[in-house]
Amino acid sequence: MGAKTVTERERKFDFDDGRPVPRLAGVGPVAEQSPPRESRLDNTYYDTRDLRLARAGVTLRRRTGGDDAGWHLKRPAAAGAREETQLPPGDHLPPELADAAREWTGGADLVEIAHLRVDRFTHDLTAADGRRLAVLTDDHVHGERAGDHAHLDHWRELEVELDDAEPELLDTLAEALVADGVRPAHWPSKLRRLLAADLAADEEPANAGDTVMTYLRAQVEAIRRYDEGVRRGDEDSVHQLRVAMRRLRSALRGYRRLFVRDRAKALADELKWAGRVLSPARDGEVRRETLLAELANLPREPETEHARRTLVSRLDEAAERDRRALLAELTGERYARLLGALDEWVADPPLTIAAESGRRELRKALRRANRRLAAAAEAVRDASDPDAALHEVRKKAKAARYAADVAKPLLGKRVRSWRRAVKQVQSELGEYHDLVSAGELLRQRTGDSVTDAFVFGRLYERGRARRAALRESFERRKLPGAP
Repeated sequence: MGAKTVTERERKFDFDDGRPVPRLAGVGPVAEQSPPRESRLDNTYYDTRDLRLARAGVTLRRRTGGDDAGWHLKRPAAAGAREETQLPPGDHLPPELADAAREWTGGADLVEIAHLRVDRFTHDLTAADGRRLAVLTDDHVHGERAGDHAHLDHWRELEVELDDAEPELLDTLAEALVADGVRPAHWPSKLRRLLAADLAADEEPANAGDTVMTYLRAQVEAIRRYDEGVRRGDEDSVHQLRVAMRRLRSALRGYRRLFVRDRAKALADELKWAGRVLSPARDGEVRRETLLAELANLPREPETEHARRTLVSRLDEAAERDRRALLAELTGERYARLLGALDEWVADPPLTIAAESGRRELRKALRRANRRLAAAAEAVRDASDPDAALHEVRKKAKAARYAADVAKPLLGKRVRSWRRAVKQVQSELGEYHDLVSAGELLRQRTGDSVTDAFVFGRLYERGRARRAALRESFERRKLPGAP
């Protein structure tokens, strides 16, 4: 059997674990949706070591399992479609595909770069006359990045592919899925998702706009990845999602001269809202870590163990409430609009003429961040609420650190020592803020017994002593000047 070339017209969607597959019978000309047919696909992907195929939107793979087992070379075609050349299974790359790939590889060696295992559930979408119009596939994916950049990931996605139907049906089916709460996929392919971090590491940026947009794209990729982790309940995903959103918001505000002001402000405001949505769940995680770490420093006595059980029980109840509230927000319309706005931003950033400057705009942003940090530190001296004032210093130090992270690729060594210094301020005051939050919880909860109250009181006093030491250290510290 020789080569076969087909044109794919398809749409991909991110899909949460546990959700039932939407029903599309009755949408447009679709009369029936068949029960699922299960298959397992094993895909091994090949590329040059510097990912020349992936950067060109081309994929070369060997597939086992399914109806189309064999060697496949996919490349972009007109109107957003993909053209795929298929050859029969075999242990070695067919010469005709190697020759076809040479257009993008330039003759460089092809090596194994990734492996994807897909548990696929396929639903035929048929017309009233029995003709198959399209297929809806529910893919449960496990991916592994090969080579020196080992990376594991797993996710679920839906895919609609046209068969014997007019191209307009694809839009109709996509609209029906989105109306049912399904999210359009952020990554154009499974492989692109697995290689996202590698592909984000492009050439050294040429100007301020390139520098900042490289950073923003990396944060949007992180938001998408950790968003799915939060939905699955992955450890530390709430923290990492909030960090990515704060980094993105900080860059939009700190480097606002590079962007159309109204659009940057609108996106930053929505990121601020999303950060508030994530805060209760993350703050609960931090309080738990802080309090259990402090309890571990007390002698192992029956009273301490009883207080620990009381505390863990109440923290678990609060965590479950916070998680339910968070998931309700993440499945809401406002959050879906935010994800769409992020994709639009990186696809077509609203840059101003200032983005064409070199290092000048980056240095200006760092100096603005440094001035805000110095002003917040000065305000602590006469503050009526020192805890709130120190928290403000911490936030300004974090913003300064994120501004430095953006500028590092273009400013290099000049920014690293300053970043290191402001990070120390942020870390020290971060511990201070965590102890303040834990202390507030201890004051509100006396426990189930007098002994619980006694243990909680000891924890509170230990935290207060540690806060005093941290504040004294901060007051002795000399803040650095911006590069």
